[in-house]
Amino acid sequence: MLNLSLDRLLKLERAQKRILQLLADAALLLISFVGATLLRVSSFAPLVNPDYWLAVLIYVPISLLIFVRLGFYRAVVRYLSIRLLLTIMIGVLASSSVLLASTKLMQLGLPWSVAAIHALSAMCVLGGLRMSMRQLLQRHITERQTPVLIYGAGRSGRQLLSSLQEQSEFVPVAFVDDAAQLQGSEIGGLRVHDPARLPRLIEMHGIKLVLLAVPSASRSERSDIVQRLEMLPVRVQTIPGVSDIVTGKARVSDLHDVAIEDLLGRDPVPAMDALMAGNIEGKVVMVTGAGGSIGSELCRQIVQHRPTTLVLWELSELALYTMDIELRDLIADGGLDVRIVPLIGSVQNPGRVLAALEKFGVQTIYHAAAYKHVPLVENNVVEGLRNNVFGTKTVSDAAIKAGVESFILVSSDKAVRPTNVMGASKRLAELVCQAAAERQTRTTFSMVRFGNVLGSSGSVIPRFRAQLEQGGPVTVTHPLMTRYFMTITEASQLVIQAGALATGGDVFVLDMGEPLKIVDLADRIVRLSGLKPYRVVEGMDPAASPQGDIAITFTGLRPGEKMFEELLIGDEAGATLHPRIMTATEDHLSPEALDRLLDQLLSACQAQDIDRLRTLIAAAPTGYRPDSEIADLMWGESTGSSLGLLKAGE
Repeated sequence: MLNLSLDRLLKLERAQKRILQLLADAALLLISFVGATLLRVSSFAPLVNPDYWLAVLIYVPISLLIFVRLGFYRAVVRYLSIRLLLTIMIGVLASSSVLLASTKLMQLGLPWSVAAIHALSAMCVLGGLRMSMRQLLQRHITERQTPVLIYGAGRSGRQLLSSLQEQSEFVPVAFVDDAAQLQGSEIGGLRVHDPARLPRLIEMHGIKLVLLAVPSASRSERSDIVQRLEMLPVRVQTIPGVSDIVTGKARVSDLHDVAIEDLLGRDPVPAMDALMAGNIEGKVVMVTGAGGSIGSELCRQIVQHRPTTLVLWELSELALYTMDIELRDLIADGGLDVRIVPLIGSVQNPGRVLAALEKFGVQTIYHAAAYKHVPLVENNVVEGLRNNVFGTKTVSDAAIKAGVESFILVSSDKAVRPTNVMGASKRLAELVCQAAAERQTRTTFSMVRFGNVLGSSGSVIPRFRAQLEQGGPVTVTHPLMTRYFMTITEASQLVIQAGALATGGDVFVLDMGEPLKIVDLADRIVRLSGLKPYRVVEGMDPAASPQGDIAITFTGLRPGEKMFEELLIGDEAGATLHPRIMTATEDHLSPEALDRLLDQLLSACQAQDIDRLRTLIAAAPTGYRPDSEIADLMWGESTGSSLGLLKAGE
């Protein structure tokens, strides 16, 4: 019943709440006056005097007017401060003065001590009522709030505490910090604890959410903290990075789930300014596939290093429009002087590509336009090869004709001993660039090979999060599958720096760190959401499987999918000026041999002969060894195949 009454009270309009406070204060002033009179006089005689009540009619309204002028009713009860209590004291003293004057005016003959007793009692009842209501309302709201623990008692942690105290969703109960000098102290009324007490604090306060307030911590430090938290039955969220807070892009109170890069545990190497600017500053730069995951991040990095013009080449109208708007805002916010040229076009259109390069005088090309989704390219072999291989040939030929200075191909670790057409097409694209480097010396060609980037359109992480929001299951292809991971920002910066190191025909390989098991990533994402994962293996009795909140199931490898990815075809990689960039020496085709291969591939593409295409790719120095039957959706009896049309995913 009390909770229902408080709910109704909280839902009242502000004007209605003020009227209730005025009526309550009037009643309390009256009770205080009557009580003070009875205490001092010890008789009911003054109460039967009409002049007594006339004095009340003078003093109560004037006292309320004084309270209004002092701002009694502008304060929100649940956020009372010491300053308001001081205001109450001043108001009550003024009210007592009015009382004393009104009793003298009515010649009631009451001793002046009645006013003194009234002042003391009025302070107690007026202040006490407000403090009691504050406690009731806070307790009422707290019962519906989520108790949270703040990890990090520094400046950001204190700011987060202030932000949380201004809203009603969370109630902070304690701080945790690694700094020994802070442990045992109190900040904002909350005690700072040693991280070793985390399990006890979580159990004691029923904490379901831990908020990380360590924006300036390195990635390895954040990884250590996350590893400590992920085995506890809590959800973990974090505030934005310190750079975003300082630049105003985000606020301390903008909470979000822990970024998966916090799980990598490896700090990025700071970019070398000279390498970042080498192929960009003061030049005309083109990015093909500018609206894609890698292409868009390349564009963001490029404009920061002040090219004169950035040409965005993109087939998707929506992706191009979105990127164009974002870059123009970025340029305006940063006070940069960069011309943006958004061009719709296909990399398979030689006339338009060459015309664009010549019209705008392009000096550097970052070729990121490619189909990258392994299963989709397996289902659409011809278009995958046309775009990834012949598109690269088109742009590289146009670059040579237009006198472009540098051409950097964004490649993939799937180009190493590929078992799928996508990986094979990227290896063929590398061969195209290697042959182009051998044909001439004016344009410097290079290739940069790396693994998965977090946050890309093909990343498993967004898929896992979406499945988790739907209540599971989270699906993984195989319990042993591993992949290399790198943040999209770090990968893009390394691509730019590698291009500046090129001398011609270079194959650069990025240091991706240690490979990670995909199923382990799935486990960690579930645990950091405060839930318990459990694995379901085909054929296992459900009653015998370990129980939890979110199931992780295994769907099996898809056509062309490898269990493990590699970065090197050979055995060794050479060092460069950058500790995360290596060079590889690998087989390639002469320009003449490449031309013959491309002619044969083009003929097979025109005939939609997938079997012939696979044979040609396997015979070339690609290392291609398909481990599944043809999965192309256009391949079947109508094209002369005896295999028939296979279902996607078989």
